[in-house]
Amino acid sequence: MVPERANEIENTVRAVLRDVLGLSEERVAAFHAETPLFGAVPELDSMAVAGVLTEIEDRLGILIEDDDIDGDTLATFGSLTRFAMGKAVQ
Repeated sequence: MVPERANEIENTVRAVLRDVLGLSEERVAAFHAETPLFGAVPELDSMAVAGVLTEIEDRLGILIEDDDIDGDTLATFGSLTRFAMGKAVQ
């Protein structure tokens, strides 16, 4: 993947988490690949997952099928970003 596109996707995932979950810019900017998400970020509960995934679809112009999502997808910021990158290059 072109590095600029990878940065764009990572920034998009950060923006979605900030906007959908109402997290501060500073908090989201501090996320790194190993930052735990689901189960660690109280704002990311089971109801918020659908909103996050829908917003990622809309902003990146991708389609996320229910079968694409498993427990690891939202485990960390890195796993969510890698997932979005993988869908964006299909």
